[in-house]
Amino acid sequence: MKKWIPMLFSVVLLFSMAGCGQSAGRTEDQESRFDSENSVSLEQAAEDTIGQAEQIADDTEGSGEMPSVAEDTNIGGDDGAPVVYMTTDISPEGLMAVYEALGAEPDGKIAVKLSTGENGSNYLRPELIGDLVQKLDAAIVECNTAYGGQRANTAMHYQLAEDHGYMAIADVDIMDENGSMTLEVSGGDNLTENYVGEHFADYDYYVILSHFKGHAMAGYGGAIKNISIGIASSEGKSHIHTGGKGGSMWSSDQDSFLESMAEAGKSVTDYLNGNILYINVMNRLSVDCDCDGNPSEPDMHDIGILASFDPVAVDQACIDLVYNAEDGASLINRIESRNGLHTLEQAEKIGLGSRAYQLVSIDE
Repeated sequence: MKKWIPMLFSVVLLFSMAGCGQSAGRTEDQESRFDSENSVSLEQAAEDTIGQAEQIADDTEGSGEMPSVAEDTNIGGDDGAPVVYMTTDISPEGLMAVYEALGAEPDGKIAVKLSTGENGSNYLRPELIGDLVQKLDAAIVECNTAYGGQRANTAMHYQLAEDHGYMAIADVDIMDENGSMTLEVSGGDNLTENYVGEHFADYDYYVILSHFKGHAMAGYGGAIKNISIGIASSEGKSHIHTGGKGGSMWSSDQDSFLESMAEAGKSVTDYLNGNILYINVMNRLSVDCDCDGNPSEPDMHDIGILASFDPVAVDQACIDLVYNAEDGASLINRIESRNGLHTLEQAEKIGLGSRAYQLVSIDE
């Protein structure tokens, strides 16, 4: 039976401001490392998470107030908050189950947006996602990168998608192979326009399938990054990285970049008008992203798969699970050293979604 449980984590968010606003070009040996000796099982991690939420709910029942949590966050269990479904079963069956829990009814031409990943990275494997993609009769969509690597131009990108097995399970569309289309950004502090792959408008419904992990520049990557940097064309990626100001992507203002990701993501959701859902897979939780062909080995356990109709809620839930993990120190350090939670702050501020949510375990 599904159990509705308010997610009321009291996490302490201590930003390491010395790392904020700096270029992410530092070497990995400059990053602090955490060697966990107390890895916990997937089931125990979920039980601990839900148990803490229940205890906080019991302690505050009838008070009429939410418990005090970290400064500038809004994590809560309000019945009106968006639902995030979770399973600890990281398998094709678990992925299908968490998708079906949403009760979504996609119609028309469906796109599954994921990162095809560099060789050697922790990209989502076809054997994990294939059943869902084929059930949806969807195309796998991506855009080219704005830097070097094997996804920097269309021909190499298609070859990489084939090498990684994606073409064996679906058609693949590099959406900016013919350039960009422009989306209006409303209510942003940095962007007025967002440039996405020209083929973006060819699809009626988007399933945003993200590998949740760390990121060298953004701190973390999840649903918001996937609908902003991920759907942006090559030129759109540069536009977001520089906060709409142009110039070098590698020396731009950090907070403007983080805010611009939220703003670009909002333009995508505004355009799709509800025809979108989000699934985050929390496995191989490296501090490095799938754009890194030589990522650091994860030093924390896999956690599960989460799904929601709200990109902010699903990313916040993943963040909270990392903060509550006994072995999450390395990833937490990566997030805080890049001021990564500021993306969530800006996203909620401009109406992309809610940092308050209800976590629903679908595990029996």
